[in-house]
Amino acid sequence: MKKPYEDFGCKLFTKDVMSEYLPRPVFERWLSAIQYKAKMDMANAEAIAHAMKVWALEHGATHYSHWFHPMTGSSAEKHDAFIEPDRNGKPITRFSGKTLIKGETDGSSFPNGGLRQTFEARGYTYWDVTSTAFIRGHVLFIPSIFISYHGESLDEKAPLLKSMEALSKQATRIVNLLGDKSVTSVDAMIGLEQEYFLVNAKHFEKREDLIFTGRTLLGENAPKGQDLVGHYYGNIPSNVVHYMEDVNDELWKLGVYSKVEHNEVAPAQFEIVTHFDKANIALDQNMIVMETLQRVAKKHHLSALLHEKPFKNINGSGKHNNWSLVTNTGHNLFEPGERPHENIRFLVFVCALVEAVDSHAELLRFAASSAGNDHRLGASEAPPAIISLFVGSVLEEIFKQLATSKKINIEKEVQYFTPLTTLSAVTKDYSDRNRTSPFAFTGNKFEFRMPGSSICSAFVNTVLCSIMAESLERIANDLEQFKYIQDIREHALGHCQRIIKAHHRIIFDGDAYHDNWKEEALQRGLPNLEHYVDSIASMLYPNTIALFKNTDVLSERELEARTIIVQTRFIKTINTEANTLLKMVKQDIMPAIVTAINHLSTSDSQSSYIQRQITNLESNLDALDAAIITLEDKILFVHEITDLEEKAYAMHHQIRPEFETIRTLVDQMERVIAKSHYPFPTYTQLLFEL
Repeated sequence: MKKPYEDFGCKLFTKDVMSEYLPRPVFERWLSAIQYKAKMDMANAEAIAHAMKVWALEHGATHYSHWFHPMTGSSAEKHDAFIEPDRNGKPITRFSGKTLIKGETDGSSFPNGGLRQTFEARGYTYWDVTSTAFIRGHVLFIPSIFISYHGESLDEKAPLLKSMEALSKQATRIVNLLGDKSVTSVDAMIGLEQEYFLVNAKHFEKREDLIFTGRTLLGENAPKGQDLVGHYYGNIPSNVVHYMEDVNDELWKLGVYSKVEHNEVAPAQFEIVTHFDKANIALDQNMIVMETLQRVAKKHHLSALLHEKPFKNINGSGKHNNWSLVTNTGHNLFEPGERPHENIRFLVFVCALVEAVDSHAELLRFAASSAGNDHRLGASEAPPAIISLFVGSVLEEIFKQLATSKKINIEKEVQYFTPLTTLSAVTKDYSDRNRTSPFAFTGNKFEFRMPGSSICSAFVNTVLCSIMAESLERIANDLEQFKYIQDIREHALGHCQRIIKAHHRIIFDGDAYHDNWKEEALQRGLPNLEHYVDSIASMLYPNTIALFKNTDVLSERELEARTIIVQTRFIKTINTEANTLLKMVKQDIMPAIVTAINHLSTSDSQSSYIQRQITNLESNLDALDAAIITLEDKILFVHEITDLEEKAYAMHHQIRPEFETIRTLVDQMERVIAKSHYPFPTYTQLLFEL
């Protein structure tokens, strides 16, 4: 019998595989490229390409693809066969070092914000040497970045890699200055918690709103929602268990450590958690996870929904981003130790993050969100749109003392606890966990809970790495003027004190779901951008432009292009929802209501109930017709707007409210008409008939 993890990583071109297939000097050169950012010359690239091809062919691959993440929110691939004719027309397989390193595609056909036009369409993919190639199906996938002819980033990963490099440089400076000269690099590590819904495929196929928009635009609540919280951590349905087994099997073969699976709070909602890894690798793995969830679902006659809010009035889905910093020597810089108030390095890095988050809260709010996340944030299942930091009671006390003195006295010692006499006592956590906080310290990492389930996690982490690099650089530039370690430590603590005094407003340990927090946040001067469209402008704030310029992550032109891209995507998203809603209502709902009225009208009964139902349905039908006309008129008006920012605001403030008007009318009628007359699978069927 095969062992459960016997095939783990078998579809991955790992370091061990490379050492087996490559000459030793080439393998060591590749290691240097990974560890010390050394350049890979063409001779070594040729050797790696040959080894990669041989390995891929042995594992059944016939094609290769430069796999990248354009600014569409998903990944992109083009398959090229290894096979080509030789001089005599005979088939041979070929894969050169140049082909491994660089590919070409049409840059104008992907979102580019004006960086590429049809008459200047050339775009290039370049191998991300730090991320591992893998085989899926018959294709060898080579993780890559995507840039324009002039070198501008056209994808999500290239800026992430630059931000990771900027962060590593500044974090290493700080660690070295504080006395640890053995550290040569620092990696941003992330672990992602991916939430999703599953519905029966036969129901999914009858809902055009789910097909085209990823969420239900119509639908009355099921009699039972999540009120009894019986689904959370409950028994997983057997067909979902089989589905999860297949998902895990695929992910494990690709070297993805899927660690946790469970029922989430809402009916038909689930979660998969992967082990932490370097940010760019975790990004690739999460894209694979999302694709695998959706593809494997079809084999089990299910559909996986990644939208942030597929169903109204029950929990939405997020992608919690657990973020930490780890040195090349294996030390977690957010590890407080037993005496955190004496751990200067820990305090410097936490305080640097406090400054970074407070200084760029609006940019973080933008990076974590999307049109879909608007329906989730602040809905008592997710953090509000106000960025705040939860640091726990111990750190809160340290910061309180630090604001007035560099001498910190924390008497609290490590505590041990056991709930049962039959169990040995274990270390008690320093503080409780605040699930309402959008950005919470959880012991040795920070959990950013705001990101939506459908987004590509790259830009969130690009922002985190960049703002942290900026804050650390400011501290390092000052500390470098001091020669002696005691002076450096003294002034490092002084920077912590400066930061806490200036940025303590961002720290909040209360209930962020409560309405009182909005009032308090306003008094503290914290931004509250309730809607995604309000946050887009943060991309072009002067401090954002300076941030990305100084860290060499994105130019002003690239930021302008990305602003155009997200505005356009938002407009198209709302437009698609409007068109889908109109089609469903006009072609399905309204005829169904007419049928229901006619059915009631043919009755010979003089029942006042029947007459009342007919009157109510006719009244609602007329109101629905008027609402449809209003929406169509507003769509025509908004389409005439040429300024993208103005158009995006109009889509949100004029078009979106009409969706709710129409939905309210339709849902009222769904409550009273016969099931046989309602044209779509209901919430009861979608959520409880897996």
